[in-house]
Amino acid sequence: MEAVEAVVAAGVEPFPTVDKCDASGRGSHAVAADLDGTLLRSRSAFPYYALVAFETGGVPRLLLLLLLSPLAAALRVVASEAACARVLVFAATAGARVRDIESAARAVLPRFYAADVHPGAWRVFSACARRRVVLTSTPRVMAEPFLRECLGADAVAGTELATWCGRATGMVDARRGVLVGRRKAEALREMFAADGGDAPDVGLGDSRSDYAFMSMCKEAYIVPRAAVEPLPMDQLPRPVIFHDGRLVRRPTPLAALLVALWFPAGFALACLRIAAGALLPMPLVYYAFWALGVRVLVRGAPPPPRAERAAGRRGVLFACSHRTLLDPIFLSAALGRPVAAVTYSLSRLSEFLSPIRTVRLTRDRAADAAMIRELLAEGDLAICPEGTTCREPFLLRFSALFAELTDEVVPVAMENRMSMFHGTTARGWKGMDPFYFFMNPSPAYVVTFLSKLPAELTCAGGKTSHEVANYIQRLIADTLSYECTSLTRRDKYRALAGNDGVVAVAPKS
Repeated sequence: MEAVEAVVAAGVEPFPTVDKCDASGRGSHAVAADLDGTLLRSRSAFPYYALVAFETGGVPRLLLLLLLSPLAAALRVVASEAACARVLVFAATAGARVRDIESAARAVLPRFYAADVHPGAWRVFSACARRRVVLTSTPRVMAEPFLRECLGADAVAGTELATWCGRATGMVDARRGVLVGRRKAEALREMFAADGGDAPDVGLGDSRSDYAFMSMCKEAYIVPRAAVEPLPMDQLPRPVIFHDGRLVRRPTPLAALLVALWFPAGFALACLRIAAGALLPMPLVYYAFWALGVRVLVRGAPPPPRAERAAGRRGVLFACSHRTLLDPIFLSAALGRPVAAVTYSLSRLSEFLSPIRTVRLTRDRAADAAMIRELLAEGDLAICPEGTTCREPFLLRFSALFAELTDEVVPVAMENRMSMFHGTTARGWKGMDPFYFFMNPSPAYVVTFLSKLPAELTCAGGKTSHEVANYIQRLIADTLSYECTSLTRRDKYRALAGNDGVVAVAPKS
């Protein structure tokens, strides 16, 4: 380390840049890397603290972080990186439940981390297959889920939070402090002590505070500050398909400030939009939404109302892709008439505010089949065979039950656009989902009606219900340029909420 300090004092960069590293033949090598500015392009951890702040404390905590961030930046310049990190940790976590921080780290942060991976650092990090460790000043509880599950890290050393009675105090662990500078070197020494003290083959860092641990490695490389495009997320070992959280965009300081300032006005606007959708006749809802800044784009030829069809025909079943719980409402707005919908985990508030009839599924196959047949005998029906929403361009596996019950099936490709808030959640209160969707400054829905399923592709034409469901899934996926998957509601809720997503049904008296 003394030799490195002498080189730095002479004004010379002590390590070559990462592009000089030959990544071939490193399957038996071990690597140690920093996170911010190294594995990630951004050197600022503020957006990730902002995500935790908003998810654990909403706008008030986000405002506190914004108020204290100038102090943190000043301390980084005049004092130390550790002092800056302590301020950010306090603002983002003080008083928050540890389980809420862990939940945000598992369900929210990976999507934003994955969109910011540095391609040069990843090229070397991924090539070293024997052991991959990450050293970071970011709280370990925040960074570890992404690093282990998405980047394949074997061990993560980060700042440890001080806790009391299941809540974060806002302080850091007194024994280890913030993991910067020589503390990173000490942590690296401890992590490799089990390997007989053998040093990592490669060290990756981006600043002087990383030199201490980099000098312990057999080779070390600096990730330069030059702007680069992020690594495409489909090149990660495990793509992020499921994610949660309310914020759509990476909350830089400016973006976070805009969210905090917009929130009160956005909530008032959402209430107005919801009231218009709930109180006006459905033929007027389409125009009311446009007047209030909600765009509804209709493509394809929707089927005519039941009264205009041949006498005795049962209702049409609209098989929709599932983006938010508002899918059936925007389907009805596009048709200009209310269409009943079957639901599963809709909140009581959303049921109360809904301008269309909603009927709860029980997950009892026989009971649900009888209920759907009855609804189709009364009129048209909307159903989302995926059973839950997915934010990324993927379609989950379609349940085949609907295909057994009718041959009058019209596939509908639903697509929405949100610029500030997500209108879905797996961890929070679902009653706020429609409010968050309508709080976006100018949300949009694209409703694409596809051709009615030909008779030869239905169960009456000799196809099995699973073949019908899979065909409709592929048809909608091709229309939206999405990818079909075999993932289900259970997979989503296990990834985001740690449960199977099963809603308890009260026993009948």
